[in-house]
Amino acid sequence: MGKRAATARGRGRGRGAPSRRGRARRRPLAPLLVLGLLVGVLSIGAGAAIAHWRSGGTAAGSAAPAGTPRAEPLMSPDTSPSADPEPSASASPRPTVSASPKMSPPASGPPRVPASGKGTFTVAQATGAATGTGTLRRYKVEVEDGIDLSARQAAAEIEDILAHPRGWAAHGRGRFQLVSSNADFVIRIATPVTADRLCLAQGLNTRGELNCETVEGVVVNLKRWMLGSPTFAGTPAEYRHLIINHEVGHEIGIRQHMGCPGPGRPAPVMMQQIKGLNGCVSNAWPHDEDGTYLTGPPA
Repeated sequence: MGKRAATARGRGRGRGAPSRRGRARRRPLAPLLVLGLLVGVLSIGAGAAIAHWRSGGTAAGSAAPAGTPRAEPLMSPDTSPSADPEPSASASPRPTVSASPKMSPPASGPPRVPASGKGTFTVAQATGAATGTGTLRRYKVEVEDGIDLSARQAAAEIEDILAHPRGWAAHGRGRFQLVSSNADFVIRIATPVTADRLCLAQGLNTRGELNCETVEGVVVNLKRWMLGSPTFAGTPAEYRHLIINHEVGHEIGIRQHMGCPGPGRPAPVMMQQIKGLNGCVSNAWPHDEDGTYLTGPPA
């Protein structure tokens, strides 16, 4: 009986209770089941998060705290690094971006000014009404060929400058009229090389930088017209007032350049402001807002 009982106990241990080796093999099943459940839960949560991100709202069952600003995604769905699992059958490839008139031009610096042009000129075909009082002076505007500047637009701008309330015409210094022929003087806008040539014919060295007055009229350096002056505290458009008013000032008989009347005061329009202000403040008009002529000591 002891042998049989011993045999029975041996058989019972072999069939009913797993051995130490058997228990070692079966023990990882429980952690694996737990891990599998966690992966499933995380997958469901990730799917909900992706759906929430695409919709841009809050996930179902959760509300954002009051006063919390809506968070925008860092990337739009179009630039998501992963493709949609079920793309639409009607989806088309993203078109490539090409330049078109509707696109805004990229930010850039100052406009490029050509150093030279063709040396010939186009006359602005425009006629305006006479402005001001006194002696009538008819002028025409010419722009050098081969540059990106409309003669007609330049003429319209010059006409506005001469009719400005603080200009020469508004204070009895003369009447001015834009014409396309039979002019008393001409205002030419030329590239630096051409401007130098025209000015040098009058014995004036403008060094590719300055404007000048000739026997025919005014030569405006395109560089100054487009870029203004580094010493002038204003826009290029405002500096054009100074160019025209200064050179037309010579045309109406003001031969002498002027200096700064004192620190902090407006620079006279007949001062060569591009050469420095000497303590004065930039100014583009012959008169102040009260109609007082702005003058200074002889330069």
